[in-house]
Amino acid sequence: MGLLRKIRDTGQVAEAAPPPPDGEPLPAVHGLGGSVQVRCVDAGSCNGCEIEIAAAFGPVYDADRYGARLVASPRHADVALVTGPVTRNMATPLRRTVAAMPEPRLVVAVGDCAINCGEFAGGYGVEGAVADVVPVDLQVPGCPPTPDDIVAALRRVTGR
Repeated sequence: MGLLRKIRDTGQVAEAAPPPPDGEPLPAVHGLGGSVQVRCVDAGSCNGCEIEIAAAFGPVYDADRYGARLVASPRHADVALVTGPVTRNMATPLRRTVAAMPEPRLVVAVGDCAINCGEFAGGYGVEGAVADVVPVDLQVPGCPPTPDDIVAALRRVTGR
């Protein structure tokens, strides 16, 4: 009984959510009801952005509390988080992944490499930036972007 009393007496200890990020919610997602399913696609990155995305969905930054949830299939996804420059081997799979996503869908380019190829610009195996292969709705700059920046972009998508 001592533990239950302690829990009752402690009350709520979670922090309040930070203020909403700058910018209005993206108009393409008004029909999603404040919740999105997210599919991550590594199009040829160094995995720095993937580590930050994992942190964004971990218990410290907790993107899930803002309505963003990871899914394993593009057929269940509303948003594609794409990292890295698109390599020649990943151009067609990226196009197919985005085509498999139901409408309305959004593509978010995460990191400098996804936005402008970063350090890999001009490389033999690089097809180009994500926007050169599929339409991009939102960009998250940084090398790699911080989990705060990734969560802020997802909050802008969900409107929460």
